[in-house]
Amino acid sequence: MTMDWSYTLMKIGGGDSDPSHATDGVDLTPVLKGEVESFERPLFWRMNHRDQRAYRMGEWKYLKVDEHEYLFNVVNDARERANQAKNHPDRLDQMRQVWLEWNQSIPVIPEDASVSLGYGRADMPQR
Repeated sequence: MTMDWSYTLMKIGGGDSDPSHATDGVDLTPVLKGEVESFERPLFWRMNHRDQRAYRMGEWKYLKVDEHEYLFNVVNDARERANQAKNHPDRLDQMRQVWLEWNQSIPVIPEDASVSLGYGRADMPQR
């Protein structure tokens, strides 16, 4: 998989990707040239830490942490305080399915991949 910046720089330089390696990058040249202001682009991510997964498309974000699933309208709720999962179960199901399909298309995270937060509970503000 290729990030958009890598794909853009490759295209600007006149290169092309190796056909044996799938790429999902988008050429950002039209944005850099001011030909378009923005474009809709799905964003996916995942972490082994607490089995986190997320998918953002447009104003909606699907998030799973541990066994808890969330659905946020990030335009109306930028701080992600109001879980809309119960109000929009069909959207939650659809976004979960899109994330699962994306996850099947990329290599698995190695089991030994870990998170080092660099600080402990004692370093966190206490209420």
